[in-house]
Amino acid sequence: MKKILFITGSINQTTQMHQIANELPEFDCWFSQLFTDNTTLNTIINKTTLLSGTVLSTKFRLISEEYLQKHALQIDFRAQKNKYDLVVFCTDLIVPPRMRNIKTIWVQEGMIDRYTPWSSVVKALKLPPTLCGNTSLNGSSNICDVYCAASEGYKQYFTGKGTSERKIVVTGMPNYDNLVQHVNNDFPHHNYVMVATTDMRETFRIENRIAFIKKAVKIANGRPLLFKLHPNENFARAEKEIYANTPAGTLVYSKGNTNHMIANCCELITQYSTVVYTGIALGKKVHSLFDVDELKRLAPIQNDGVSARNIAAICRGFLNHDGDKKSFDPHAAMDKYQVNKPETQLTEELIANW
Repeated sequence: MKKILFITGSINQTTQMHQIANELPEFDCWFSQLFTDNTTLNTIINKTTLLSGTVLSTKFRLISEEYLQKHALQIDFRAQKNKYDLVVFCTDLIVPPRMRNIKTIWVQEGMIDRYTPWSSVVKALKLPPTLCGNTSLNGSSNICDVYCAASEGYKQYFTGKGTSERKIVVTGMPNYDNLVQHVNNDFPHHNYVMVATTDMRETFRIENRIAFIKKAVKIANGRPLLFKLHPNENFARAEKEIYANTPAGTLVYSKGNTNHMIANCCELITQYSTVVYTGIALGKKVHSLFDVDELKRLAPIQNDGVSARNIAAICRGFLNHDGDKKSFDPHAAMDKYQVNKPETQLTEELIANW
């Protein structure tokens, strides 16, 4: 039986990989948290706190592995137990050299960070893309054999940043491909201005959080406010700042179904957060540090939740392809290797941290 290794990261990335694996029962599927074979990076991970806010950290690995164990999924951290026929990546910022002779597929997992002048320098000098300190170069390395994009807009974006157009297939993005399903929910609050924060400070980016909070209060203009904190944030600090700078009665959540909260809001304020696409898909007025018109162009396609099935079809086709990697046609494979069956439904538990 051919073996597939799925690379996980955040809970969002991990549940996406789980959905794809569920569509591939005929293969031996294993999972590993994102890792690097680079000695220097591993020293930084193990001996310092510099990367503690990233999915390379032990904290994120343990969260993902707890999820994998709960669902009886096979774990092979750092790919040490098996030789694999295919590796499915949630990022191409780190692709260990020993994986590059194996068939590889990249899956878009969320929004791509703003492309900055420093991103251009890193790319031009062919420096490790992790030096950007964000995801601005995710999907742009052209290292993987196939790239699964959330939308036609993102396909154009990745092509413009250097990934070969022939490699990129618009499959949709699991977790963000059937957002209308969240309209009917049991979240008890309605008709508030919602603020979804970002873990910028935890990932070494500059943020004036107090100014952002005050801007949200101004936008709300007397309407009720609800803040949903990013799962990677320092909750105690964030809550203290919010309560000190917002009207009495402001709601703050560190847990819960973000998509349900967005479905029930009247307006959505974000920073750099993929959940802005939920607001766009549900017709909400949205605010973002990105250009909103550009976000609407990039927004993930809504395909009734078949993105994982589309990606699985490409995996199946690639594993059945006997020619060299460059001769594989992922567009044809997505159509040819579909297996029609009811879409796996995520439970409330699985989507609680989106």
